[in-house]
Amino acid sequence: MQRRVLLDECLPKNLKRALPTHSVATVQEMGWSGKKNGELMQLAHGQFEVFLTSDQNLRYQQHLAYGDVGVMVLVAPTNRIEALHPLMPRVNQILPTIKAGEVIEVTL
Repeated sequence: MQRRVLLDECLPKNLKRALPTHSVATVQEMGWSGKKNGELMQLAHGQFEVFLTSDQNLRYQQHLAYGDVGVMVLVAPTNRIEALHPLMPRVNQILPTIKAGEVIEVTL
């Protein structure tokens, strides 16, 4: 199942390549750079199904039940592609099943 995924600006843009079966856009590509998480979630509503971030505090900062947006939090030592790449097989496994308003942390 192909999902519409929004990559947070804290993640490397080339992480898109690790999600080849999904429709992926970055916050930068959408023109939403510098927006706070709450505003990003509202903007993503209706346009994206999943928000991919490394912001581990997101679940505590914002009310995440914005209808059709699930959140995946990538937990790695750094936000460098080398540290995040090992998480991507698990991300690809979870993406088809994540539900709206759900927050899932992906770790090694």
